[in-house]
Amino acid sequence: MSVDFVYAPPTDPLDIIHEDHDLLLVNKPAGLLSVPGKGEHLSDCLIARLKIAFPEVLLVHRLDMDTSGVMVFARTPHAQRHLGLQFEKRHTKKAYVARVWGEVTDKDGHIDLPLIVDWPNRPLQHVNHETGKPAQTDWRRIRVEDGTTRMRLFPKTGRSHQLRVHMLAIGHPILGDPFYATGPALAFPRLMLHAESLKLRHPDGGIGMTFRARVPF
Repeated sequence: MSVDFVYAPPTDPLDIIHEDHDLLLVNKPAGLLSVPGKGEHLSDCLIARLKIAFPEVLLVHRLDMDTSGVMVFARTPHAQRHLGLQFEKRHTKKAYVARVWGEVTDKDGHIDLPLIVDWPNRPLQHVNHETGKPAQTDWRRIRVEDGTTRMRLFPKTGRSHQLRVHMLAIGHPILGDPFYATGPALAFPRLMLHAESLKLRHPDGGIGMTFRARVPF
């Protein structure tokens, strides 16, 4: 976060997608941290808000502060372990919608570029073929819109800022990205990246379930 960054998270009420004895699925708004940051001024976050209504809630994964969309939380330690293993073994399936700068000409593609933190500029990440960790993203073009492109992104790995850096690397940064977009691509009210759907297996019985949150842009 830049030195002039002021954390002013949205005050929208919780948007609960699904709840049962093991799972809590929530549509996270853009601009709200998933977990607390360092310092009292960054204590307001999605999990803290959830704990008011669901004191037992446990973290499974995160979304970047600027990203909106589907997040799953566990309501029991068993569910947390079960879901954690699904993420670790890449058994979950995630789909994002993004608006990116420029007109993407191909209909679909695959990005395989290893990523690692850019230490002098952290929390930024960058492509590094020597020391980066494997990172793969599949993508499909939805449509071209006035010099920009709406895309659906399918991360195969879960690296920090993966979709944001991969889109930048192919020359199409995500609109409104405060870290990786520049010039006119930055001039949007928010990061145009939304976790649209998450497919997982229920910790109690293993049935496959897919949860969705409508794209707000």
